[in-house]
Amino acid sequence: MSGFTVAIVGRPNVGKSTLFNRLLEQRKAIVDDISGVTRDRQYGVADWAGKTFNVIDTGGFVPDTEDIFEKEIRKQVRIAIDEADAIIFMVDVAVGITDLDDAMADLLRRSKKPVFLAVNKVDNGERELDANEFYSLGFETIYTLSSLSGTGSGELLDAVVASMKEEDDALTDGMDLPKFAIIGQPNVGKSSLLNALIGSERTIVSAIAGTTRDTIHTHYNLFQKEFVLIDTAGIRKKSKEKDDLEFYSIIRAIKAMDEADVCLLVLDAEKGITAQDVSIFSLATRKGKGIVVLVNKWDLVEKDTNTARDYEKALKQKLSPFTDVPVLFISVKDKTRIFKVIELALEVYDNKCQKISTSKLNDVMLKAVESYHAPVVRGHSVKIKFVTQLPTVVPSFAFFTNYPDDIKLPYRNYLENQLRTHFNLKGVPIRIFFRKK
Repeated sequence: MSGFTVAIVGRPNVGKSTLFNRLLEQRKAIVDDISGVTRDRQYGVADWAGKTFNVIDTGGFVPDTEDIFEKEIRKQVRIAIDEADAIIFMVDVAVGITDLDDAMADLLRRSKKPVFLAVNKVDNGERELDANEFYSLGFETIYTLSSLSGTGSGELLDAVVASMKEEDDALTDGMDLPKFAIIGQPNVGKSSLLNALIGSERTIVSAIAGTTRDTIHTHYNLFQKEFVLIDTAGIRKKSKEKDDLEFYSIIRAIKAMDEADVCLLVLDAEKGITAQDVSIFSLATRKGKGIVVLVNKWDLVEKDTNTARDYEKALKQKLSPFTDVPVLFISVKDKTRIFKVIELALEVYDNKCQKISTSKLNDVMLKAVESYHAPVVRGHSVKIKFVTQLPTVVPSFAFFTNYPDDIKLPYRNYLENQLRTHFNLKGVPIRIFFRKK
């Protein structure tokens, strides 16, 4: 999985979210003609020409006001320049070049990052001619497209993936060691957890959200356990702009996630799981990362006999459909159960790396198939004859059948549940494929 990250920037209402949805092939961002509709950062994984990369929609700029200030937009672009590997700069052919476009172009021209000028809403020959005025922004190439219909988006994506370099050597250092990324919202205790685990003040910890500037790698080699811990967090200094803080945090979390084998998602027990936590959890699942959920600050929660059980049940409802994940209630401040974190992370890593023999898989799964057959398709019985684990980083299983295209989601879910029941795959997303026998 590539750690390459593309940020889509541009003034409001030029079609950033529409392009974002098209790249991800899903309607994830809210699209509306009112500027500033995208309040939360949207992020996901795009796939083009056999290459995958992260996409971030920078969205709305000033959520609490109807006015759009140039300084806010400049701030968004600076963050994208600092943190993303490439930038798609979107403009609107129907409106033409505005002062805000000029200001953003001025910043982007100075960047050493690849910038792709995408002229949107070009859906006829006349607008194709009008798009030529955007050459005056100073970029060598412009890409004309309609993000609504998808016309021209292929040329843009070809250029984006062509700019992707091979994996950096730094990412391959220590590949034989498990890598655990500590991710989560700002100020939930990620850096404190790192310090508690390694027993030293490796990172600066304060009550100000976002004091960790960069991703920090720590080699852990104690108590006959060895791995790399990756700490991620917010921004360089205290910021009153919640949007900026989230933008930094998201890009860092995604980059750390790409490097990691297992993600330790830290939640605040008092606040519970937020929509952004669920989004990051879902992204980690899609990337095939092992996951452990850590509920920190458990010491601050009033408890009775069933508090932990009920909390975990409610938590997993929000994480569905992937609920086979370990949940651990910890207090970093009191050092409660923090070393259990390491044991769970290593357990999930082992689950992710296990190779199940083909004979054992067939013994178990063919019996499960016999117990509950796939539904009949057009009068034909669907028969699964053979199953094997594929040689992939993410545990993947191929079921060979006479009608691979006709097996629907409910039966796929049944097979996944049977795999999880008979083999220890806790905390690990799995992939199931049906192939023609």
